[in-house]
Amino acid sequence: MAAAGGAAQPPRQYKLAPQSELRVEVPPDAPVRVRLVAGTAEVFGTELPPEGWVPVPPRSKIAIFTWHGATVELDGVSESEYTSDETPMVVYVNTHAILDARRARARAATAQGAPPEASQGPRVIIVGPSDSGKSTLCKMLLSWAAKQGWKPTYVDLDIGQGSITIPGCISATPIEKPIDIVDGIPLEMPLAYFYGHPSPSVSPDVYRALMKELAQTLDKQFSGNSESRAAGMIINTMGWVENLGLELLHNSIEIFKANEKLWKMLKDAAKNKPNIDVVKLHKSEGVVPRNPKYRQKTRSFRIKEYFYGIANDLAPHSNPVADPTRLVAVNISTDMVHTVLAVSYAKEPDEIVSSNVAGFIHVTDVDIQRKKLTYIAPCPGDLPSKLLIASSLTWYEA
Repeated sequence: MAAAGGAAQPPRQYKLAPQSELRVEVPPDAPVRVRLVAGTAEVFGTELPPEGWVPVPPRSKIAIFTWHGATVELDGVSESEYTSDETPMVVYVNTHAILDARRARARAATAQGAPPEASQGPRVIIVGPSDSGKSTLCKMLLSWAAKQGWKPTYVDLDIGQGSITIPGCISATPIEKPIDIVDGIPLEMPLAYFYGHPSPSVSPDVYRALMKELAQTLDKQFSGNSESRAAGMIINTMGWVENLGLELLHNSIEIFKANEKLWKMLKDAAKNKPNIDVVKLHKSEGVVPRNPKYRQKTRSFRIKEYFYGIANDLAPHSNPVADPTRLVAVNISTDMVHTVLAVSYAKEPDEIVSSNVAGFIHVTDVDIQRKKLTYIAPCPGDLPSKLLIASSLTWYEA
């Protein structure tokens, strides 16, 4: 294990044995990059390119895995780095093979003229407590499927972290190629519904309603696209798996018609449902628990990333907008400063729940006397709508 954190570290090489991995934790403010010197290796299902240096995003924890052996080089200061041959990757890739076969059966059923409901590919819902590696497993299953030519749909129900867009949203997006190590989940065609809080306990009925809206929209898309239907879904869930949290997980299984579950605390619920397979997968030893303070920092980082970009290469634009109280049932006040608002596609306030959002703005100033607020947005120009959705999400620019 190399020295980590604090003082500068010279570039160092690791020779990885077959089916082993190098685990690296990247600090928030020190650049780290990785280079494949020999052999083949991947990060969460995405292959490292030969020779070229690849930057590792700040605040990330990655595992560089090799099936057949590799030599990799690290450059920069990490918080920790070590090698391990205790990984569940063989089980994970076997799960991918099962899903791949079911996608092929769904495609064949379509070719034989089967109706949409009989040609549905796997809908996998990944469940488990916080810090059990759910998001990482999603990335691997999605990247492996995309590498095989499929375009699975990624559905993220984890409003606390937000791996597709900012926290506070439930969202979905098609994955057409292995997930980029630097840029992460592609944002070209996300479908997002704004809940506005980091926990579903604030308003579980609204959380359920938004899940239903997202599921119905995806069903409509699948009914007219046999390839997307055959590719299926990979559904990530929150880490709350007790009491109301467990009830909402049951709701998500029913709402998204999941036909594959990756097991944790839900086996009993599937006893009398022969169309559901329950598979228990081992948690990776490399998963690092995150405390509430770290999770709050991660949420703040995700919001900053939306406005400024992963590499801080976007230039958000500041704009004033007239009194939003005419459109939303929220009185304009100084409490809105530093909050994140969603821009809804709804045409009327009563359409908000059934409408996805165009994007987000961050309120930087409120002028109560003039009934105006100033905000930043990730791009210039007028907002596509003046109907805004308030939230409890805050972000303070450093």
